[in-house]
Amino acid sequence: MDAAVDRLVDLRYLDDRLFAEGHVRRRSATRGPLAPSAELAARGVDRALADRAVQGIDPESQLAAATRLVERMAGQKSFAGYRELLDSTGPKLVRRGFAPGIVRRACRAVWEGTVPASEA
Repeated sequence: MDAAVDRLVDLRYLDDRLFAEGHVRRRSATRGPLAPSAELAARGVDRALADRAVQGIDPESQLAAATRLVERMAGQKSFAGYRELLDSTGPKLVRRGFAPGIVRRACRAVWEGTVPASEA
């Protein structure tokens, strides 16, 4: 059994670092960094490896992903103000692992209509 595991490690089929990086890359389009980190920990990946993989997500990418989600969640609804938009979509984004500061910036960008062309 140990020989088989050693062989899989040698062939890089069992590589927690590569798994963590790939998982974060896949999930970062719809999740903030806290969610993939918790998911990796739940799957038994070392916390230090998970943290290193999550550090690869830059703040601008997080903001772009959060902004896209706010736009999608807000949909065709009409909100009386920024605060109502934030109260409606904010908790959902926090549950998806986005930091509150990123959530506020994303909601502000959507509310003010200042979403950069590259994010639209």
